[in-house]
Amino acid sequence: VRTWGTDASSKPLLDAAAAHGLKVMNGFWLQPGGGPGSGGCVDYVTDTTYKNTMLTEFAKWVETYKSHPATLMWNVGNESVLGLQNCYSGTELENQRNAYTSFVNDVAKKIHSIDPDHPVTSTDAWTGAWPYYKRNAPDLDLYSMNAYGDICGVRQDWIDGGYSKPYIITETGNAGEWEVPDDVNGIPDEPTDVQKAEGYTKAWGCVTGHQGVALGATMFHYGLEHDFGGVWFNLLPDGLKRLSYYAVKKAYAGSTAGDNTPPVITNMTVSTPTAAPAGREFTVRADIRDPDGDPITPKIYLSGNYANGDKRLVDAQWRSLGNNTFAVTAPEKLGVWKVYIQAEDGRGNAGIETKSVKVVAPPVAGTNIAQGRPTTASSAQASYGDCPCPASNATDGNTSTRWASDWSDPQWIQVDLGSAKPVRTLQLVWDPAYAKSYEVQVSDDGNTWRTVHTTTTGNGDIDTVETATTARYVKLQLTARGTGWGYSLHEFGVYS
Repeated sequence: VRTWGTDASSKPLLDAAAAHGLKVMNGFWLQPGGGPGSGGCVDYVTDTTYKNTMLTEFAKWVETYKSHPATLMWNVGNESVLGLQNCYSGTELENQRNAYTSFVNDVAKKIHSIDPDHPVTSTDAWTGAWPYYKRNAPDLDLYSMNAYGDICGVRQDWIDGGYSKPYIITETGNAGEWEVPDDVNGIPDEPTDVQKAEGYTKAWGCVTGHQGVALGATMFHYGLEHDFGGVWFNLLPDGLKRLSYYAVKKAYAGSTAGDNTPPVITNMTVSTPTAAPAGREFTVRADIRDPDGDPITPKIYLSGNYANGDKRLVDAQWRSLGNNTFAVTAPEKLGVWKVYIQAEDGRGNAGIETKSVKVVAPPVAGTNIAQGRPTTASSAQASYGDCPCPASNATDGNTSTRWASDWSDPQWIQVDLGSAKPVRTLQLVWDPAYAKSYEVQVSDDGNTWRTVHTTTTGNGDIDTVETATTARYVKLQLTARGTGWGYSLHEFGVYS
């Protein structure tokens, strides 16, 4: 078992590991780490206070746990040689990487002076870090690497680099978002359950195949979460065993003979992957079989990770069309969503397959008579993020542009249709900065207005407003914002 930090809270884990005959690689966290949310930047060339503080802290816990029966080795830092690129560039980046790995060597020497019986290593996520360790950290006993889809390339990099010290893989798993090609909607194309299982088997072979050099691996077990990351990486999302679970079990135990195994999903397709109309149905289908002949219960989920940052899997509205084909109601919020088919066998197993679907504004009957017409507003942001965002952006027929108001109430936006025309439908495509309360007003002369629609329950999704009127001017009188920002519309469509 590998950890990233060691302190007073580590004792229950170490005790539990020892009770189960497991060993623990005790980690020590150093800034900046490797990825998002990894903490601030440190100047390893000049910040002696930080380095001395860490050295003292690490020594304290080495002294505390050096004789614990679960202690296997010490691991100093996680992906920091790579992560320093988030803080520095050019010559200074090189200086920092040399200073960091020299500090790691100081830590290794200190640990060895306290505990000569357990090895010391340091983890990175890039074999390009190894030359720095080779040059600056001779007191490390072995190297460590986090490697996912490219785990089998670590062996060749070790050979090409002329290294003499062994290594251990301190994180591995499926190919991650950063390693796979993008799909038709421009987002990472998640491997299938079958590909994930094969990936674990291949990884096991590459680690065990580099005999005497690769000393093993700790697999990144994300947990039991049944969310975007959980389905991507977990063996047991929501406690359900997947093909990858059995691939790992076979690698460690040598066999899965006699096990009841999960349903297998292949050839999943989405009927309209790049243009599912918001709030309306699209279809998904797949080939689903159970190797053990168990009856299969399908479930359909959606994730808005790429559309709104919500990583949860939520139950979709769907109905079966037979033959493993399902009609799914698209979300009302535009953007790229993930749709998941989950097939359960009632024996604690599940197959899960996922594809992306781009939710777009649903087509509206008639002609958009507002498109390209003169449009004015009470205010418009001149510079913020992707702005300038003039009122004309809301009637340009392009959902990638937007109008944005000042951050205050009330505001308005109106379009001049040129002459009195039948107005049958309004389609409002909101940005996340939406209106909670607003009125639709129309006028024949731009001075006298009449209200044809009112709402106080706007939710930021696409609003479709049916009317039966004739007017030259159409106005949105915006009275209450749904967020702390202003009001923002991608499209203000008026259809005759």
